[in-house]
Amino acid sequence: MVLEFRNAGIYCPAGDFYIDPWRPVDRALITHGHADHARWGHARYIATEAAAPVMRHRLGDIAIRTTGYGTEHRIGDATVSFHPAGHVPGSAQIRVEVGGEIWVVSGDYKTVDDGLSEAFEPVRCHAFITESTFGLPIYSWPDEATLRAELNGWWAATAAAGQVAVLGVYALGKAQRILRLLDPAIGPILTHGAVEGTNAVMRAQGIALPDTVPVTAETDRKAFPGAMVLAPPSALGTPWMRKFGAVSTGFASGWMRLRGVRRRRAADRGFVVSDHADWDGLNAAIAATGAERVFVTHGYTAQFSQWLRAQGYDAGVVETEYGGESLDEAEGEPQTGAATDG
Repeated sequence: MVLEFRNAGIYCPAGDFYIDPWRPVDRALITHGHADHARWGHARYIATEAAAPVMRHRLGDIAIRTTGYGTEHRIGDATVSFHPAGHVPGSAQIRVEVGGEIWVVSGDYKTVDDGLSEAFEPVRCHAFITESTFGLPIYSWPDEATLRAELNGWWAATAAAGQVAVLGVYALGKAQRILRLLDPAIGPILTHGAVEGTNAVMRAQGIALPDTVPVTAETDRKAFPGAMVLAPPSALGTPWMRKFGAVSTGFASGWMRLRGVRRRRAADRGFVVSDHADWDGLNAAIAATGAERVFVTHGYTAQFSQWLRAQGYDAGVVETEYGGESLDEAEGEPQTGAATDG
């Protein structure tokens, strides 16, 4: 096998490296900067040039080597290259070739071009390691134009009612994607510190984002009538919210496709948007690889692998510690043991 599934993560014996390991290792190739894939404690990291800044922001002073998309590297007896995954800026699929056999680790991915992340590119391979965060037919995403209209319609109505709109979004990826869909003519856009810290990193990389105002202890809501506030989901419903007075809350997540989840979150609005592939996207991505073997790592693993087998794939489930998409995780905040640089 080109890759093995070990207690520390996905391992390549020919190159003596791991991909997105969840235990400390000597050499870790990282698909992207979310906390369940890029963890603190590895001796050496390799990631794309676009992923490295946010990894340093989150993990501190790490030893990281960067690479461009499509550049081949020889590591031991393995040939490795990184290819766009479309998940968040800098995210990658990692192609590993040993003795003419090619495996691809997708990390997290989506097939729709959101205009922010580098667009997903299928990579031909013999074996494909895929997520299945939303691996059921019920999950399908609206197009960007529909999402834009829904977001701005809710914000405008909230502002007209004299309320502040507070939207729960991941600090890395989804926050910036939503930010680019908002209409600044409606009102000011405020950001939680976790979101603003990631915004600053991306702006320094040359990624264009609308102007935002960081929320601080001194923030007076009266100075920002009709504002939109972007915050990690974990901040909603906490004392941090009191400074905004009357609010309307929303969540932006693929889980908003399920009515029961929207009710449990007690949000005023749910927006169906995800940085993961929906059902059609997963199936299209796998078909485009030409792979005969498929390993399903996280999400609806049992259901999706069963579906793939019915379609003729040699498919199975691999247990990992990847988290997919959560409504509660304050994604993008520094991990324990990491430097807190903002």
